[in-house]
Amino acid sequence: MDHELDIEQYLEEQYDIMDVSLLAGKIMLESGAETYRVEDTMMRIAASYGIKESHSYVTPTGIMFSIETDEPTKTKLMRISNRTTDLKKVMLVNSTSRRIAKGELDVPQAYRILKRIYASDETYSLKTRIAAASISSGCFLMMFQGGWVDFLPAVIAGGIGFASVGYFQELISIKFFAEFMASLIIGVLALLFVQLGFGLQPDKIIIGSVMPLVPGLLITNAVRDLIAGHLISGLAKGAEAFLTAFAIGSGIAVVVTFL
Repeated sequence: MDHELDIEQYLEEQYDIMDVSLLAGKIMLESGAETYRVEDTMMRIAASYGIKESHSYVTPTGIMFSIETDEPTKTKLMRISNRTTDLKKVMLVNSTSRRIAKGELDVPQAYRILKRIYASDETYSLKTRIAAASISSGCFLMMFQGGWVDFLPAVIAGGIGFASVGYFQELISIKFFAEFMASLIIGVLALLFVQLGFGLQPDKIIIGSVMPLVPGLLITNAVRDLIAGHLISGLAKGAEAFLTAFAIGSGIAVVVTFL
């Protein structure tokens, strides 16, 4: 009887370690971390808790994680539906992983810390993000050799376009539709400003305003995953980045063609 209890306790500990590793991987993947970094962190956490051999397979839409022990191999699958950019959460998970490796956290403590990280919402407010997108749109305009006369139109168009992305994402859950509509609005505003005499170069206003929508981190992660040998994840992220860029370009093309 005691032997059976020991086996049950042992199995429960193994599953708890898997839960900690999976939660860490989920937070990182949903926050914009590279695939190879997610896999490495999960296996390091498992190794720190005494799991001699573990295997992780990560794609942009799912995580599979297994551990090999004296008992039959255990495998868990976790679906990833939402992805965003929150590098602070990636940093916090990395910091927690280092503390685990140093032996500062046991399994329950690590799981509680990761749950708090997952539940936290430490991103900047919507107003702050819109303001940042507006200012960066104007700065991008100047970087692309635009004139000061177009600075304010780019700031306004960029801010409205960035705000509309969140609005359309909540309104219609169709991938890439929000980026298409946001670029469409930016194009209309740019042409409208020029026609009203409020701006001078619509092409420079459009270029500066759409830059906050460009999936720069996604493109970078796609290239890094390909270099690291994660071909499926790299191609998937590359395809997502291409389709996002295509949606942005299509919105501008519609405006330029019909207006």
